[in-house]
Amino acid sequence: MSDVQAGSNRMAIQAATGQTYGKATEQINAQRAVPMGASPTDAQGQPQRSVPGTLGSLTRPTERPNEPITAGAPFGAGPGPSMMGMSPNTPPPSGSKQDLVERVRAIYSMYPNPNLMALMNALETE
Repeated sequence: MSDVQAGSNRMAIQAATGQTYGKATEQINAQRAVPMGASPTDAQGQPQRSVPGTLGSLTRPTERPNEPITAGAPFGAGPGPSMMGMSPNTPPPSGSKQDLVERVRAIYSMYPNPNLMALMNALETE
């Protein structure tokens, strides 16, 4: 039984060799769940690759002169993370101060004690 229909532009399901026990089956099942698309090709069927130097110089002028450098970030000028489709309920970035405060708050809710409360208050007032 083939995992790719005739005329489909999907890549055939395959697994790498030499994997540890069960990993090949896991890889195949993942490819069945989310099939891989075909590799991009040109009109002659050759893989498309960018030619060095054709994407422009790294030192060229900006293509968005009126956009703040902080556009897309949850701080600074310009639109925030919502411009990238992130909802306002998106958790804070891992390792950020707000992430730390929320983690301490969650631990405090499970194991309330005066030391955790003091830590949480200190983090929130900094």
